[in-house]
Amino acid sequence: MSRGRGGRDRSLTRDRIIDVALRIADSEADLDRLTVRRLAGELNVGAMTLYGYFRNKDEILDAMADRVLGGMHLPDEPAAGPAEALHTVAYAFFQMMREHPSVVRLLTTRITDSRRAVRGAMEVVLQRLVDAGIPGPLAVRCYGFLITYAIGFSGYQVPRRWGRTDAVDGAEGRRRRRHFYRGLPVQDFPQVVSLVDELVELPSDEQFESGLAAYIDGMLRMLALAGVEI
Repeated sequence: MSRGRGGRDRSLTRDRIIDVALRIADSEADLDRLTVRRLAGELNVGAMTLYGYFRNKDEILDAMADRVLGGMHLPDEPAAGPAEALHTVAYAFFQMMREHPSVVRLLTTRITDSRRAVRGAMEVVLQRLVDAGIPGPLAVRCYGFLITYAIGFSGYQVPRRWGRTDAVDGAEGRRRRRHFYRGLPVQDFPQVVSLVDELVELPSDEQFESGLAAYIDGMLRMLALAGVEI
């Protein structure tokens, strides 16, 4: 281990601390399980060492949100219209939250004032929607729907991984859930038992796409009524 003056570990940086904090948080269902003591243990340093980089856990959580939100990527779409832009933004949010489930919990428990986060996950997104021909005030409404839709769906999907198309054990997960629903007493759950095949698809990527398509269709109608060329 390389140490500088005062015995400080030269390999320990703010970025490395955030990397490990995100790894822990993304693997847990509760941000409370990300403690300074646990983080220090994963980094093989004393807890007090971390306070030389962050004053408290809140600063660590803010830095995590800054990293993930500020790093959100939108692919280049020079000629994108409203439908393409809405679709791209929705999947950018969805992918970000799938890669870092912790950001769902961060967004539902904290408000960030990070300029990097506001630019990466808000300013750039709003600009994309406006550039696609969506008027500013309506772009804000679209932004609000798309981010909350992604938060809600990705949060619902986290414990129901069988819905993901990339899930290794997706088929087995669906089989088990189907077996559970079919085992319910039909006299008490007639709809659940009869609709079992559809119910196991609720957390599927296809379900996300279906809901998004319905929203985009409705938004295009609204834009047409407002005289916006689509």
